Amino acid sequence: MVEQKADTIAGTAVVDAEPDRRAAAGLSPADSVLVRVRARLTEFTGALQRVAEQVLSDPAAAARATIVELAERSGTSPATVTRFCRAMGFEGYADLRLGIAAETGRAHTAGWTVDIGREIQPTDPLERVLGQIIAADTQAMHDTATLLDLGEVERAAEAIAGASRVNIFGASGSALVGEEMQFSLHRIGVAAWAWNDVHEGLAGAALLRSGDVALGISHTGQTRETIETLAEAGSHGAVTVALTGFARSPLAELADIVLLTASQATTFRPDGLSARHPQLVVLDLLYIAVAQRTYDRAHAAFQRTAQAVGGHKAAKEARQ
Repeated sequence: MVEQKADTIAGTAVVDAEPDRRAAAGLSPADSVLVRVRARLTEFTGALQRVAEQVLSDPAAAARATIVELAERSGTSPATVTRFCRAMGFEGYADLRLGIAAETGRAHTAGWTVDIGREIQPTDPLERVLGQIIAADTQAMHDTATLLDLGEVERAAEAIAGASRVNIFGASGSALVGEEMQFSLHRIGVAAWAWNDVHEGLAGAALLRSGDVALGISHTGQTRETIETLAEAGSHGAVTVALTGFARSPLAELADIVLLTASQATTFRPDGLSARHPQLVVLDLLYIAVAQRTYDRAHAAFQRTAQAVGGHKAAKEARQ
């Protein structure tokens, strides 16, 4: 297959400045191969993007495929696959295959042996399905720990600890994650609101001031409503924080602080859904970091809120 146009990344020819690109994106050669591919997916265009999508759609198959097979499955050419390998920091296709195989070949989790990249079949027993889910989520957690910049978490925690109010923005599944964070912050006395309606979110963002914090949650970093509300908050002086899976997404680019998460898709759980647990872990870490920095206030608030609902718990137990 002959390709007429040169493959590009964000409109620029692939050159040997790759180590600098990875450093700018917060990635290193030691990072998970699939994490690196996901983090840069939005940068790739044309044929290179098709190769990346093919690798992510079935990593286990990519680890087994020859360079010709991967090229055919992605509708590209072996030369494009080679360029993709170099863009990802590998000398050649063999190194890429070994990297993917190390992640997806055979994972041992809680007594199960599963192929993380294997599709879940309608006839699979629930024991295997459970193993697939646990293995995928475990891999996503490890990948998130690799991607996450703890310095950025500290900056976000400091900002929230000193904020008069915190607004949290997200749509769909991200809104549910945001509500969990709002609940946690509320329990330790932080004035936090979670908005999932764009009109209410924009109104809330417009009332923020310097010293307040706005947190936008979007795995892709391309949800228009979340981008708009975070931009509105930033225009009024609020510190803006993005929780996303893509370091160079529109949401990440406009935020003051970026918290990165990874995901490991499985059958019926594409990236957006599989990102939920890693997002919750990062927000739990952020919540604990805020509580540490406001220890006396947080401890007192937590005790008061626990006491306030304690009577209802006791009454329920007595009825049982």
